[in-house]
Amino acid sequence: MTGRGFRFDRFLLDPGDRRLLASGIPVELNARYLDALSLMVRDAGTLVTKDRFLDEVWRGVPVTDEALTQCIKTLRRQLGDDASNPRFIETVPKHGYRFIAAVETVGEAAPREVAAPVDWRNALLIGGAGTLGGGTAGVIGGLIYGSLASAPQQAGMGAASVLVVLLCITTVVALLGAAGVAIGIVAANLVPGRAAPWTILGGALGGLVVGAIVKMLGLDAFNLLFGRSPGDITGAAEGTLLGGAVGLGAWLAARASSLRTAIAASAICGGAAGILIHLLGGRLMGGSLDLIARNLPGSRLRLDEVGGLFGESDFGPVSQLVTAGVEGALFAACLVGAMLLARQRTMAPH
Repeated sequence: MTGRGFRFDRFLLDPGDRRLLASGIPVELNARYLDALSLMVRDAGTLVTKDRFLDEVWRGVPVTDEALTQCIKTLRRQLGDDASNPRFIETVPKHGYRFIAAVETVGEAAPREVAAPVDWRNALLIGGAGTLGGGTAGVIGGLIYGSLASAPQQAGMGAASVLVVLLCITTVVALLGAAGVAIGIVAANLVPGRAAPWTILGGALGGLVVGAIVKMLGLDAFNLLFGRSPGDITGAAEGTLLGGAVGLGAWLAARASSLRTAIAASAICGGAAGILIHLLGGRLMGGSLDLIARNLPGSRLRLDEVGGLFGESDFGPVSQLVTAGVEGALFAACLVGAMLLARQRTMAPH
């Protein structure tokens, strides 16, 4: 701890080190919101007026009352507080706010916060939620590709079998990728005082490891079953870039004012990564499936119908670009959205 800190409930606020911890896990707050919380906690039990917030937090920058309202709303959400039955922040109508929880001052002589236990249960819950969120993206992708990717002459059980196989493949690959990326992001969030680079690095490393493993096993499986490789399917490079983008999306999402904005920011990061992967010559799921369809003799898989949606006779460059962007956006939005929902649950009052 860099100076005087404040402990309340399961939280530790260290204004000097610019961080708030919940059971040892960092809580994301932007600079002004952290300043607002520090102001209230330092004067716990005392009314903090709107004018004080404007003077000491916004430092004279003209803002509307809505900015302060949104600040308090975000703080309550991150603390797991309820405005109708507050445990931390009490509203004093037309005047300001009062911090009502018991606060213990922690001095410089106190042990450094590394002694605080990491809440592994919550960390695993958030990582598991991200994994399931990414798997959900795989299910959606599998249903879309499966409904469009059977050969035109196929019908009945043939089309159904293609749908089931693609659904299984996309779901398993998405679950594995999401597990690596989510675990990497959660691990990065345990680094004290970490910034965006740590979260991006965590997601990228998780994506790299899982992407390399999936590609290796996938190519081995095709060689074993068919005696040949379908080609350069998605792997470590794509996993690294998409995982890093999801990490950036998670970092931005933690600073968003609403869940909708957070998911949108994540989707933009993931979509941009998907497009960049295609422009750099890489492939996500759609591109990998196209390689399988083209390079394995007798394959019943066809993506021409996907290309038809974009005015192409086959799965051409426009189709590949658009589907890569959509895949990246869907994967990031589902993964980060699930992690945020799980995080809100862990922060909710018990």
